[in-house]
Amino acid sequence: MYDTILVATDGSGSANRAVTHALEQAEQHGATLHAIYVVDTDRYAEPGLSSIELETADVEDWGHEQLNEVAERGDSLGIDVVTRCCHGKPNVEIIGYADEIDADLVVVGYQGHSHTKTDLIGSVTDRVVQNAGRPVQVV
Repeated sequence: MYDTILVATDGSGSANRAVTHALEQAEQHGATLHAIYVVDTDRYAEPGLSSIELETADVEDWGHEQLNEVAERGDSLGIDVVTRCCHGKPNVEIIGYADEIDADLVVVGYQGHSHTKTDLIGSVTDRVVQNAGRPVQVV
């Protein structure tokens, strides 16, 4: 049913549950799993010659760590995992990458690190669900 699955992560608890679910789906369907981490340019300015550059670099390093963990988990299950770390607006980058790889399924967490109200769906998740134009599972 699924040949290509995309999971978005920011390292939050909800995103980690989404990664677990996406790995299960990829294993069950023999799918390739793509994992994306987006450095949110609305929160972290593009690198320049300032202290923001260090903060942005730290966030990008964190993203690579999260993606490496997904890849290692996939490798241990025999799942092909492709990772992408990029900069931009998370919902735009997630949807754009889903379109690029023609994902059969997009898996996202209910809410991410920046969300403060525990009873509401996160804004990135909401935008992905409304605009992806393909199946999205919210975990």
